[in-house]
Amino acid sequence: MAVVQIQMNKPEQVKSFALFNLGFRPFFLGAAIFAVLSIASWLAIYTAHSVVQINGILPSQWHAHEMLYGYGMAVVAGFLLTAVKNWTGVQTPHGKPLLALFSLWALARVLLLFGTSLLAWAALADLLFGLLLAVAIALPIIKARQWQQLGIVTKVLLLWTGNLVFYLGCFKLLDNGMLYAINGAVFLFISLILMIGRRVIPFFIERGVAHLVTQKIQLQQYKWLDVSILVLFVALFINEIFVHVAVVSSLLALVLFALNGYRLINWHTPALWRVPLLWSLYVSSWLINFGFLLYGLQARLGIPTLLTLHLFTIGGVGLMTMAMMSRVALGHTGRDIKKASPWLNAAFILVAVSALFRVVLPLFAMANYTGWVVTSALLWIAGFAIFLVVYAPILCKPRVDGTYG
Repeated sequence: MAVVQIQMNKPEQVKSFALFNLGFRPFFLGAAIFAVLSIASWLAIYTAHSVVQINGILPSQWHAHEMLYGYGMAVVAGFLLTAVKNWTGVQTPHGKPLLALFSLWALARVLLLFGTSLLAWAALADLLFGLLLAVAIALPIIKARQWQQLGIVTKVLLLWTGNLVFYLGCFKLLDNGMLYAINGAVFLFISLILMIGRRVIPFFIERGVAHLVTQKIQLQQYKWLDVSILVLFVALFINEIFVHVAVVSSLLALVLFALNGYRLINWHTPALWRVPLLWSLYVSSWLINFGFLLYGLQARLGIPTLLTLHLFTIGGVGLMTMAMMSRVALGHTGRDIKKASPWLNAAFILVAVSALFRVVLPLFAMANYTGWVVTSALLWIAGFAIFLVVYAPILCKPRVDGTYG
C-alpha cells in the first residue's frame, strides 16, 4: 500500500504510461492481441500454410489449449486482479510485480506460437504464472477475511490443475491428459461465466437501461433457480469428465437449457437491445444456453461434439469476455460506460456471427465445412482487431480522472 500512496502523490506518475497500474490493463490488452495472433496462426496451420512444427499432440489440441489456457486465462487474470481489489479494498499486484506476472503469461504464449519445440520451457512459465495468479488473488481475500470469495480461488486452482494435466499428457505422463484438460477447461470457464454472470449481468441491465426507461427496472431473481442450475451443472461436469454416461449428460443438459432459459427470460427487458455493452452479454448468455441444448441433443441427432464445444467457446467464452473487457476497461479508467465506442457494435456482431459460421452453418451444410471454419476465423480476427483499435489506447493511458489505477 505504501508504494501505491507514493505513486498516487506524484503527478508525473499519474501522467505516465499506465499499462501496469492495475491487472485488467496488460491482461486485457494481451488477451486481445493474442486472440488475433493465435487464431491467425491456427488458420495458417488449418489451411496448410504454416511451417510451425507441432509434435506429440494434435494441432487441434494445441489450438484448444492456447485459446482456453492462453486467451481465457489472460481474461480471468485481468478480471480477477481488478475485481478482488474492489471486493476487498486490498491492493493487488501492480507496477513491476504485475509486469513480472504478465511476462510469465506472455512468455508461455510466445514459446507456444512457435509450436512444441520449446514445450518444457513454455510449461514451466505457464504453470508458474497460474500458481502466482492464484496467490495474488488469494492473499487480498484472506487479508480481508472475505472467505466467501475463496470459491473464485478454487476455480483458478482447478484451471491450473487442468493446465498441469494437459502438460502431463503432452509428456506422456498421463493418458488422455490433453482431452481431460480441454474438456475440463470448457466446463470451468462456463461455470465461471454462470457464477459471475449471475452476480453482475442483472445488475448491469438494471443500471444500464435506467436512463432509457420511465420506470425503474427490477429483474426477477429466484434462489431456487440459481441453486438448481449450480447443482445440475456440477453434476454435468462430473459425469462428462469422469463418468461418461451419455444419457445422463443429455438429460442434465436439457434440464439446464430449460432452467437457464427461464432465468434469461427473467433478465430480459427490451431496452437492453439499445446498449451494446448489455445486448452482447445477453446474447452470449443465450449462446451458452443453446450450447446446453446442443449438448442434450447431440447423441440423439448425431451432432458432432466439436460444434457444441465451439458454441460454448466462441459464442460463450469469446463474446462474453469481449463484452466484459469492454465494460471493465471503461469503468476502471474513469470513462462513462454509457458512451462506449459505436464500433463495439461491429466487434460484438462479428464475434457472434463467427459462432454461427463455426457451429450453425455446418449443421446444415457440412460439405462446406472448411469454408465455414475459415470464415469464422476471419470474422473472429476482424472483431478483435476492432476491439484492439478502440481499447489499446484506453488500456495504456491513465485514468481520465487523474487517479492511479
